[in-house]
Amino acid sequence: MKILRLKPGKERSLARRHPWIFESAIARGSADAGETVRVESHEGQFLAWAAFSPISKIRARAWSFVETQRIDAGFLASLCKKAVDARALFDIRSEGMRLVHGEADGLPGLIVDRYGDTLVAQFLSAGVERWKDVLADALLKATGLARLYERSDANGREREGLKPVTGWLRGEAEGNVDTVRTIREHDWKLSLDIATGHKTGFYLDQRDSRQRFAELAQHRKFRRVLNCFCYTGGFTIAALAGLKAAGALEGAELTSIDSSLPALEMARANVALNGFEAADTRFLDADVNATLRRFIEEGQTFDAIVLDPPKFAPTIAHAERAARAYKDINRLALKLLVPGGVLLTFSCSGGIGADLFHKIVAGAGIDAAVDGYISERLGAAPDHPMTIEFPEGEYLKGLVVVRK
Repeated sequence: MKILRLKPGKERSLARRHPWIFESAIARGSADAGETVRVESHEGQFLAWAAFSPISKIRARAWSFVETQRIDAGFLASLCKKAVDARALFDIRSEGMRLVHGEADGLPGLIVDRYGDTLVAQFLSAGVERWKDVLADALLKATGLARLYERSDANGREREGLKPVTGWLRGEAEGNVDTVRTIREHDWKLSLDIATGHKTGFYLDQRDSRQRFAELAQHRKFRRVLNCFCYTGGFTIAALAGLKAAGALEGAELTSIDSSLPALEMARANVALNGFEAADTRFLDADVNATLRRFIEEGQTFDAIVLDPPKFAPTIAHAERAARAYKDINRLALKLLVPGGVLLTFSCSGGIGADLFHKIVAGAGIDAAVDGYISERLGAAPDHPMTIEFPEGEYLKGLVVVRK
């Protein structure tokens, strides 16, 4: 077995069972891409079994901290089954859910979502890439399904020295060529395309926040709602459902903005899928920032605004630039909010922590000359867990701000 020997003092994070070993921590040792290595302290003490990545700054990712553990097909299959079984612990009222959440489930670099009868997987690290066939078979066995689509086209693969790969990994022989799926989420339905949609096809992590927005719409009976970066209309459908439940849909104005025409077409289809009329909402194919500035100039205001932008800071190195972008859109949104209005604002950037995001929104309020109460903090749905050993798993942060 090949050995990675760490520099003096660099064993502390592994001693706390943090799964990442950075290039700068390694004194000596190498291996092939995805090969299992024994990680030792500078003094030669066993620390972990890990998958080696010769290109990535994260040079190895831990599989196990137990010296007697064999890293083989049986071990990986047990991790897949454990991850799938763990989802039974959560109240997930949806046909779409995350089954494997990378490091949080002991499978660094593996993301697996379920959409009805189909699994969609992202193999984003050298370790899981090396074990891809074993993992695919284990996932289908653990779920009892027969179809698995691969969406290994995220930027993270480039940092591992891996090329993008997409297509059917299992199930294509059954004539399974259609990649559009319709799932039930809470009290509504949503269509998505696993081949072309963002991430694995949809933003499952916002499931509970969409439900919360529906509850707020029902309770507060919003008259004017603005959904920015609306993608395929998840928050729009939630608002429509909440207003309908309150008997307050008639006369309400819902505006949804995105710069992707295909996403807006899917959003319109989702409106019709849930029995709403096209007149119940309007969709704008436009730049969000420019549109918010135009709305301010026109004197428009809104009772509720959702800001769910794309990832501005994939790493901490991008945090400063991203902070300025987050601050700007929140400043504009707060200016458009009526007193008593509600802002749901999010950051999905791993490089922006919860405390920093709070400070960014506070700074936006100061610049907008607007104060507000933070009534709630939101995060990813529970099937996207953050563990006590891997706090970096908390990538999605959200605040519910009520303007004073």
